[in-house]
Amino acid sequence: MQFEQLFSRLQNGNDVRGIAVDSPEERITLTEDMAAFIAAAFARHMAAAAGKPEKELRIGIGHDSRVSAPSIQAGCLKGLSGTQVCLCGLASTPSMFQSTVYEESAFDASIMITASHLPYNRNGLKFFTREGGMEKDALTAILKDAASLAKEYGTEDEEKIIAYGRPAQAGGSVEEFDLVSVYCRHMRDYVCSQVQAEDYEHPLTGLHIVLDAGNGAAGFFAGGILEALGADISGSVFLEPDGMFPNHVPNPENETAMEAIRKATLDAGADLGVIFDCDGDRGAVVFSDGSEVNRNRLIAVLARIISQSHPGSTIVTDSVTSDELAVFLEKVLGMKHLRFKRGYKNVINKGIELNAQGEDCELAIETSGHGAFKDNYFSDDGAYISIKIICEMAKLRRQGRKIEELLDGLDEPAQAEEMRLRILPPGEGDEDQRDFKEYGAQVIRDFGEFAASEEKFHVVQPNYEGVRVSFDDPEVKGWILVRQSLHDPEIPVNIEAKEEGGAAVIRARVKPFFDRYCRLQEK
Repeated sequence: MQFEQLFSRLQNGNDVRGIAVDSPEERITLTEDMAAFIAAAFARHMAAAAGKPEKELRIGIGHDSRVSAPSIQAGCLKGLSGTQVCLCGLASTPSMFQSTVYEESAFDASIMITASHLPYNRNGLKFFTREGGMEKDALTAILKDAASLAKEYGTEDEEKIIAYGRPAQAGGSVEEFDLVSVYCRHMRDYVCSQVQAEDYEHPLTGLHIVLDAGNGAAGFFAGGILEALGADISGSVFLEPDGMFPNHVPNPENETAMEAIRKATLDAGADLGVIFDCDGDRGAVVFSDGSEVNRNRLIAVLARIISQSHPGSTIVTDSVTSDELAVFLEKVLGMKHLRFKRGYKNVINKGIELNAQGEDCELAIETSGHGAFKDNYFSDDGAYISIKIICEMAKLRRQGRKIEELLDGLDEPAQAEEMRLRILPPGEGDEDQRDFKEYGAQVIRDFGEFAASEEKFHVVQPNYEGVRVSFDDPEVKGWILVRQSLHDPEIPVNIEAKEEGGAAVIRARVKPFFDRYCRLQEK
């Protein structure tokens, strides 16, 4: 395999991701030495962008709880040998971005070692500057440069780079930096200023909040923020970092994970439950009665909070949000709703773009739980999402009201489901030898033509991703979105219906179309 392929296959949108723990089932694709080449290329990129030599760059490195974190960090240190490195230890992804804007740290850039919610054997890299997360094109260029460095200084086995042979660069240094303490202090200051409690420094006194950190990096949120502000955190679970994730997948979209925080909330009799993913950039909550607040419901709660201080603001969401949420945002709250594309960077960048054009957008959020606020540098931060809700809960409590009121007026579909159609590789002798991206794009185009020709199909416009169709007839009311996966050889199909049994009707209506394609297989 060529060097360029070894590195380019690690790109997952804006992030580097690969298999970092070897096993008979899955061979390693991201090694310590590959991380070294990538970090070295990143330093080159940053030095050129900043207009100063590498030895003057201050770059922070943090990691989540994954078992491969020490190895990947060691690789980054080799690659950054000519820079001033600050080791931040166990940290959340949002805190690593904040490290570039805090006066106490003011790093030129930072690297977060994480693979988010993926299994224990995965790991990866996220890159930040003061402008935010690395853009896709910039990461592509860095990986190309890493391949060039590997070609010059490395050696290659059949599967991976096995040696980092670049000489250490002069002028570098390594020090430790307690970033989590700085992050917690800023977060506590924010809560105090927002709640304005009589006991100013303990505005959460009287609230019982439990946390499920999924054995990831964000367990510090319980003691360093909630308890320090006066909250009772008894009943919190899985706060200790454990990169094998023995209790559940650290993912607020996962049913088992959400059931875990639901159970913890009910068992403790808590006012609120909070759950994060492994690196803390996504979150969700559970109300005291055990009702889960994620996806559309999470967006609705946050929008209600924003509407009080920024009436009429635009909320940018991804493409799979419900019609009921759109009605809630526009009719109940009087806000604007832009349903955009999947991918948290797509959503966030659209929010930034709208503000640059003079349109107020205070929140850009994906249904996965990636949410970014204008007043927080458009950084997707699960802790900040939770804090927004907790601050509102504290203020409502003073008025004798409950946080559940924020969902008043939100209707929900009777059925919501997703099927994923795997795009099979072309078989030997098949006439159609197109790769999965080209094949999938043709399926989407064909579905658009199919939908336009069907009397009961109403193609939704404007629409920014795939083909969205609404149905409003005596047999069924609802919608379907057919789109292409951002990274995988799949076509996700999202369906929602306003009445029980409606999803099956919609499935039946589109089945004749999908039956045409021998390379599509439902997972």
